[in-house]
Amino acid sequence: MQPNPRGLRPIQQLCRVGLAALLCALAMIVATAAQAEGVLQVRGYKMAGDAARMRVVVNFDRDPDFRWFLMKGPHRLVIDMPGAGFFVDPADAEPRGMVTAVNYGNLGPDRSRIILSFDGPFSVERLDLLANEADSGFRLVADIVAASDDAFDKAMADQVETTASTRTTPKADRLGKPAAPGERRFRVVVDPGHGGVDTGAEGGRGTLEKTITLAFALELKKELEASGRYDVFLTRDRDVFLRLDERVQIARRHEADLFISIHADAIRLKNVRGATVYTVSDKASDAEAAAKAIRENLSDQIAGVVVEEENQEVADILADLIRRETQSFSLRFARSLVGGLSTAIRMIPTNPHRFAGFKVLRAPDVPSVLLELGYLSNAEDEALLRDPEWRAKAARGIIEAVDLFAAAHRGAGG
Repeated sequence: MQPNPRGLRPIQQLCRVGLAALLCALAMIVATAAQAEGVLQVRGYKMAGDAARMRVVVNFDRDPDFRWFLMKGPHRLVIDMPGAGFFVDPADAEPRGMVTAVNYGNLGPDRSRIILSFDGPFSVERLDLLANEADSGFRLVADIVAASDDAFDKAMADQVETTASTRTTPKADRLGKPAAPGERRFRVVVDPGHGGVDTGAEGGRGTLEKTITLAFALELKKELEASGRYDVFLTRDRDVFLRLDERVQIARRHEADLFISIHADAIRLKNVRGATVYTVSDKASDAEAAAKAIRENLSDQIAGVVVEEENQEVADILADLIRRETQSFSLRFARSLVGGLSTAIRMIPTNPHRFAGFKVLRAPDVPSVLLELGYLSNAEDEALLRDPEWRAKAARGIIEAVDLFAAAHRGAGG
């Protein structure tokens, strides 16, 4: 006897209809019968992550001899394997992060399928089968990140050329391949901080951070595009709320070469003023940078978004994804940005380049910085932030840094 013989009708769907307890008990009886017949067992399913990255782990009692492929409309990851019995906790298969639905079941006596549906294009960075250390079972581990439509379509085209199936993802193929020089213009994603219900900081004259950052981002986009050298995208072009992981996802979908998050903070010390450039690091450069990261990372909670605590598995993913090369490029641009802005506007006098654990800068393969234009808590800075002429000078300083960074990028063949 095979579970779900009529097709994909997962146990967790059965549990949502009437007589749930009875149906779940019947499903488990069917799965137990499958175990007795010696068929493949799916012993558990787990996933963790957010709108920018996910890790999926599926446990088996033996080598499942699986194949996987991509489908579109909606964007899906499909995993095929021999007929199986599914021992899955319905709560573990609830949609979360990038994943909008999890379906599984048997397509016939000898074939089973797991289908993961996503809210947009994605890239499979890793999909491996690993032997368990503690028992004779195996686990499938998939690391999935948000990607652009072009990257997803290319992956689909590649799978057709390789018989649309694979068991593992070779290391050499896990990172996106950069476009050849001349194929497209350098891409910049500008992120106006805060928005919607998350107003950010407020100045003494009532200036809202979300308003200033959007005004500046629109002006910076216009100036960058006017040069004819860049394709520029905004994470938001109006007063709407975006989760931090959604901002990261937008940068990856556009295959950004550079991500600049714009902010204007307020602090208790009203005499502190000037611009500051931040990059991401697991260890903060100083107490002020650490406090700044904590304030910005609370954005989701301020807007009423439930933020699940990252378990160690997710922390390991993040540590793995924040690659040294990307961090090196971020540091390079940060130095150029400090130099460009120093000739255009006032910088904070001590350590104008700082670093801490900013979630919005955690795109795995996009050099990213957070630019604090000034402090709304300081009357002089607030006045300057409201001045279009001052904002134009600040924009020119940023463009000078982008020009240097993009030239180095092209020179390296990226």
